Amino acid sequence: MSALHINDTNFQAEVLDSSQTTLVDFWAPWCGPCRMMGEVVDELADEVGDDAVVAKVNIDEAPETALSYGITSIPTFAVIQDGKITSRFSGVVDKETLKRALAV
Repeated sequence: MSALHINDTNFQAEVLDSSQTTLVDFWAPWCGPCRMMGEVVDELADEVGDDAVVAKVNIDEAPETALSYGITSIPTFAVIQDGKITSRFSGVVDKETLKRALAV
């Protein structure tokens, strides 16, 4: 199961209204550390399967969502449960840290 690609249009339905805990990767294709973390995020999506949702938000394609969450540096990772951020990380983060934040 690969990461969901989220935009301004589907963020509410796919992330905020989700009954599952969601890891959101705010990234951009021109960001070197983001590209490096992209593979890690995809691996994590495969590992957690149906136990959680792993999503990617390209900030260039979803500027309203990035602005509403105050994304000022990328990559930024937010764990969202019941519509609220429970954890937030910026920069390069190891997969196990992200997995622990999802509590799966």
